[in-house]
Amino acid sequence: MSKGIEVVKSNPTEQRREKRIASIDNPPCMSSFSELKCSICLDVFTDPVSTPCGHNFCKTCLNKCWDNNQTCSCPYCKETFKQRPDLKINTTLREIVDHYKKKSPEKKSVTFSEVLCDFCEERKLKALKSCLVCQSSYCETHLQPHFKVAGLKKHKLMDPVSNLEDYICQKHERPLELFCRDDQTCVCLSCTEGDHKNHNTVPLEETEMVIQDVQQMIQDRIKKIQDIKHSAEVRKRNTEKKKADHVVSFTDLIRSIERCQTELLKMMEERQKAAEKQEQELIEDLEQEITELKMRNTELEQLSHTEDHLHLLQISSSLDSFTKTRSDRNLPEIRMKADESLESLNRTLTHLQNTLHEKLTQTDLKWKQQYAVDVTLDPDTAHPNLVLSDDRKQVRCGDTELKLPDKLQKFDTCPCILGKEGFSSGRFYFEVQVQGKTDWTLGVVRESTDRKGKITLNPENGYWTVNLKKGNEYFASADPFTSLCLSETRQRVGVFVDYEEGLVSFYDVESSSLIYSFTGQSFTDKLYPYFSPGFNNGGQNSAPLIITPVSYNN
Repeated sequence: MSKGIEVVKSNPTEQRREKRIASIDNPPCMSSFSELKCSICLDVFTDPVSTPCGHNFCKTCLNKCWDNNQTCSCPYCKETFKQRPDLKINTTLREIVDHYKKKSPEKKSVTFSEVLCDFCEERKLKALKSCLVCQSSYCETHLQPHFKVAGLKKHKLMDPVSNLEDYICQKHERPLELFCRDDQTCVCLSCTEGDHKNHNTVPLEETEMVIQDVQQMIQDRIKKIQDIKHSAEVRKRNTEKKKADHVVSFTDLIRSIERCQTELLKMMEERQKAAEKQEQELIEDLEQEITELKMRNTELEQLSHTEDHLHLLQISSSLDSFTKTRSDRNLPEIRMKADESLESLNRTLTHLQNTLHEKLTQTDLKWKQQYAVDVTLDPDTAHPNLVLSDDRKQVRCGDTELKLPDKLQKFDTCPCILGKEGFSSGRFYFEVQVQGKTDWTLGVVRESTDRKGKITLNPENGYWTVNLKKGNEYFASADPFTSLCLSETRQRVGVFVDYEEGLVSFYDVESSSLIYSFTGQSFTDKLYPYFSPGFNNGGQNSAPLIITPVSYNN
């Protein structure tokens, strides 16, 4: 041995360990590492242990397998052990696995996720298909009999999987070839003759359609969530705006009330002072009269002891005249001024109440007008007597019936027509000019309601309307009909709908006053704007209903 060269000898155990590790650093082929895969979890060993029969598993996987069974047997070869073996970690195998994980982490995820052929003896090849009937996986070579042998051709083949038992019916031990739509589970052919008889089943190949349906349902619900969030944001903005408008209105009202209160108190104080002054003056006058009367009384007493009867009668006569002239001359005036103060107070309070109601109604209508939609008339729903304008914004009733195709959605008895646009959520508002008409009906109607024959207007039949008859009889189509006490003729009517709240409201746009509201309704179908100009009545009701642009009240 050359001088200067130091030789280090390793012990035999360390040499054998290094040899094993060296075999991993220089593997002959990738498939030789299948020995490092647990046959239960199909992943690289974690804390590998060995059974008495010589097979290796992850310690956690094997314990879990035995905990779930009454007997302890090898999951690979099925050898049963009388007593549960005391599992010791295979340190050698763990060292090899740990070294492999450190050296080739990228190979681990590829190699051990593959399904291998169950019939390859030495070098196991990657499986091409798994057979549900044979409960085995085959490489390309071992799969050939399934394409050539008549009996094997009928077997159910699928992409290779390691958990073939999950694709077998536990009750009938037959392949799960069908999917039950009713119970949302996979079934075999025998299941369709028992518990799943008459159920809606489809081949598993068609489950892609089921997946697509589920994905579509997911997308629909995602969109619904987005719509709800958007609606919530819009409602929040509208609520904040409405709150701000109310704050402005109430601030104005408070200032008006404070101003009226100040003016009223000042007026009452001034009138009180005036009354007190008048009362004081009256008291002074009365006291002066008392003084004068006392003097005359003294004089009369003195004359009564004399014989001068003529002088006594003259003084008595002048005293009567004095009494009639001065007595109670200012008391009625004082009472009158007090009554005027009380009447003024009542008038002021009434004015404030009317102002408050007017402000609130105007604010409410202004808020609802922001939901204005562009409504056009749908000629496919029009009664044959109705005449539409070219822009489909006006409708009137003619004297002659037009010869038109009798479509299912067309009204055939009542002179009615619907809006082209329907609404199934949210809020919407539109306005209609009714000036010059003696009969009309406005509101909304349910899409599915019957439009043929006699129509009874009420919510149960899908109609929410307000009506005018004979020029001055207003009523709402509730059940029973509700008469409306409206003293003035309406010029323009606003219709507001809140679908989710179940609310339909009608407004007199000119006065910003509420005409009528249907509340607590339940809507399920689309709602369409509803218009009836009424029959012509020999020209007395020839004016059209006109859908007008919304001009916001200020």
